[in-house]
Amino acid sequence: MPTFYALVIGASSTIAQAAIQQFEGDQDCLGILAVSRSLPNNPVDEKTQWLESDYTEASIQQVCRKLTPYSGKINKVLICNGVLHDESMMPERKLEEIRASQLETIFHTNTIIPMLWLSQLLPVLQGEQATQVALFSARIGSISDNKTGGWYSYRASKAALNMLIQTSAVEYARRAKNVKLIAFHPGTTDTPLSKPFQRSVPKDKLFTADFVATQLLSIMENIAMDNKAAYLDWNNQPIEW
Repeated sequence: MPTFYALVIGASSTIAQAAIQQFEGDQDCLGILAVSRSLPNNPVDEKTQWLESDYTEASIQQVCRKLTPYSGKINKVLICNGVLHDESMMPERKLEEIRASQLETIFHTNTIIPMLWLSQLLPVLQGEQATQVALFSARIGSISDNKTGGWYSYRASKAALNMLIQTSAVEYARRAKNVKLIAFHPGTTDTPLSKPFQRSVPKDKLFTADFVATQLLSIMENIAMDNKAAYLDWNNQPIEW
């Protein structure tokens, strides 16, 4: 296998951290570029270089300029940004709970920020080597699979992200034929994002971050490079858009 660099965006998240550790142990990985809102106090990883970003448009452009020396050499990209809830908001269960502020917050993190990365990374990712870009979507973003309703902001933000991934794949196919875009559903993983909702999840369906990272990196390694966007779950099964 050819050597490569990995780019992990939203690198402080639990699954991103697990992926970084796996890249650290991969002898073919020459280095990891980890983007996060804040830098770790005492980074000990040998291969990982941390880059700070507040995920504004200007900041994303600045980071991508710093990545220019790695153009054509970054062949594994994880875009892990996402939010479901915080201390001031939880997923809406009914129409009366809809708030403009929540819609805007959820869309900004789950849809706009990943799309800004996709748009700015294009020149960095153009090259000869097969390159996979995995964006963290969710099965709940499938319009055709929506049977239970609720969770309005989160569902819509992931459905919009999926459309942006599909649309970007059309242009990447013309301008960066070496790139495959993947909308990835990690399943319910034991992370702060899923903590309030874990009680109803069967034990064998609550995954560790290490397991999900292993599954994702395996999918990226073996996926067909066909210039089409893929929408896949943690078990490499396709999800209907």
